[in-house]
This record gives sequence, structure tokens and C-alpha cells, in this order.
Amino acid sequence: MLQSYALRRALTDGKYRKIFVERLTEPLHLNILSAGVALFGSYPAKVAFDLVVRQQYAYPILFAAQSAKKLGIQRIVVLEFGVATGAGLLNMCELAARTEAATGVLIDVVGFDTGSGMPPAVDHRDLPEYFQEGDYPMDFEALRRSLPPRCRLIIGDVAETIPGYLESVRPDAPIGFVSVDVDYYSSTVRTLPVLDGEPEQYLPIVPVYLDDVGMDGCNPWNGELLAVAEFNEARPLRKIAPFNLLRSKRIFKNAQWIDRMYAAHIHDHPTRTPATAKRAQRAYISNEYLR
Repeated sequence: MLQSYALRRALTDGKYRKIFVERLTEPLHLNILSAGVALFGSYPAKVAFDLVVRQQYAYPILFAAQSAKKLGIQRIVVLEFGVATGAGLLNMCELAARTEAATGVLIDVVGFDTGSGMPPAVDHRDLPEYFQEGDYPMDFEALRRSLPPRCRLIIGDVAETIPGYLESVRPDAPIGFVSVDVDYYSSTVRTLPVLDGEPEQYLPIVPVYLDDVGMDGCNPWNGELLAVAEFNEARPLRKIAPFNLLRSKRIFKNAQWIDRMYAAHIHDHPTRTPATAKRAQRAYISNEYLR
């Protein structure tokens, strides 16, 4: 069923053009290897070869689960801001289930949305040439009936719903990934305080997917990039930056999602604090130039 959905998605909505640009421009031997991975590979291998629908969710959810496992954390939560019709949220639930099976780390999913489509744009910073009031409405009841038990949908203005949600986040089930797909600068400003909780409520590095940074009109003075810049300026110990060297770490390097993947660094997290950070002593490094 999942394979048939992936095929339908590839052949509709202009996705075939994206596949041509991102995939068929990659080395031939990698695409040949992909066929074997698609048939026989493990779920982490499929993620590594970009063979999963919405790789921009698959990679960070797997990264978060693997990070949690290294820290001995058995449960995490992943968040989507900007649910609209819910296709992404339901896909996130599917990927959470597959990641859970592969890593043993339990994964809860929470979606945030106003439920009524987009509000009016504030000014040019909201990119009104691309988005406008009423875009992306939700059929709440239809979506609610489709949600699996692992998923929770929170409806309302995020400025009002985030504080109450953060009160429910436990250190033994921290936030591991945040997808920001709220389009406007003003909405992103209201969303990013989800990263203002206590340090133990997060993994030390939280992947952050910024969906709306790819239009030609986007720049550091509008949209999500401006909201991130203001977030970073206001918070000395919480910084959002492009995911470090991610493109060089990927097998397939032409995918657009790589440019939209950021990371929230929780610099006040206990594992990043000298007094509490613990790791094994590094071994002596040999030097072949010494006699």
C-alpha cells in the first residue's frame, strides 16, 4: 500500500519533474544501488538512500530516535506546525511507526493548527505574494477520525496553545523534531517559542524543518528566515542554524529538503554543560611523526 502511494505521488502534482532534477541527475551507480535497497534494505537504509515519502520528515525523526537511544531515552515526541489537510501529519505518524520499529524508541506525534486556514498577512514580511488569508483550510472531523492513537491534534492560535503544551512535556519524553510549515513570518514568530521550554524537555540537538524558505522571494529579511534570525538574536543559549554539513553526509546530495533542514541547538542542555556532560575518555592519538 505504501509503495503504491509513493508511486501515485511520484506521478502527480509535478513530482516527476522534482524526481528528474533531484534523482536522475545523481550518479547512475547510486540509482542502481537504490533499486536493491528499495527491495531488500532496512528502514534506516531506505532513509539513507532517500527512498521514503517525505524524506524531510523521515531523516529528522530517525535522527532524533537514534540520538535519544544513545542517551538512554526511551520515548520522544515530534511536532508539526501547520497541519492543513493533514497529509503531512499522517505521513509523520507512519514514519514514526517505522522508526519506532527500527530503533525501539517510542514516538508520539503532535500537530498544531488554527483549523481555519491562514490568517491575514501582517505586511511584506509574511510574503503575501505567495500566501493569503484562508489558504490551507482543514476538515477537522475527517482528519480527527483518521489519526492513529500515537497522534494528538491541537487546534488554536499557537501563541495560546504552546505554553500549555510545554507544561505537558516530560524530560523522559522530550521533543526530538519540529516541522515548521506555517508559511508566514508572523506565524513563525509565534511558533518558535515552542523551543523556549526547560532544557530537559528537548534533545540536545532538535532538527527543525523550515518548509517555506524555498521561494524566490524569500530572503533573510522576510518569512521564516527573518523569524529564525530574531529568535537567535533574542536567546543566548538557544540557536537555530542550518543542519551542520548535512549535504556532505547524504548519499544523494541534490535533494531540496536538505536546504530546508535546520537544527535547534539547546546549549543549556545538561549533556552540553561541562559540569554534567559525561563521556568516555578519548584514547591516546598516535603520531607517526614522533620517533
